[in-house]
Amino acid sequence: MGSTDKRQRRGDTRQRIQDVALELFAEQGYEKTSLREIAERLEVTKAALYYHFKTKEDILTSIFDDLTRPIDELIAWGKEQPRTLAVKREILTRYSEILTQAAPLFRFMQENQATMRDLKTGESFKDRMLQLLDILTDDDPATPLTVQVRCFSALFTMHGGMFVLRDADGDPEVKRKAILEVAIDLVTQAHNGA
Repeated sequence: MGSTDKRQRRGDTRQRIQDVALELFAEQGYEKTSLREIAERLEVTKAALYYHFKTKEDILTSIFDDLTRPIDELIAWGKEQPRTLAVKREILTRYSEILTQAAPLFRFMQENQATMRDLKTGESFKDRMLQLLDILTDDDPATPLTVQVRCFSALFTMHGGMFVLRDADGDPEVKRKAILEVAIDLVTQAHNGA
């Protein structure tokens, strides 16, 4: 077996650990989930789990890093763009797609806000949101408060809408687009009012 096969298998195991851990975190809560329970659900020994992750926080950090890498790429792209309304709409559209792809993580974050505040991943996520907000508000300290509130509300609408509407009847894509439309309306009002 070549080294590429071993790396692939290690990556698959790492992904399985992340998936099972996130599933258990969602079912029982982060605090009530133990590494032993994760290992049992995976049908591996605790030692095998330790090979990949030493703590629950290591697992959560790796999940967070993997699923939020597209946010970092979006922020980097947004910082290089002119602060036009078209760019702001594109940022919201891409962010909406990122939220959809990382829905299990964002659901976990919403349901475990106290835990997220205590972990470094929570602070890291807050920093990402502030960077997105800076891009949407043109990173200008003199931005009127109503503009700041509309831009913040646009991001909150995307997070809150995804969480609240997840169990509502209807096509997930139709719900995503409705949430996105409201967020774009808020940023459009903010941009035109700035």
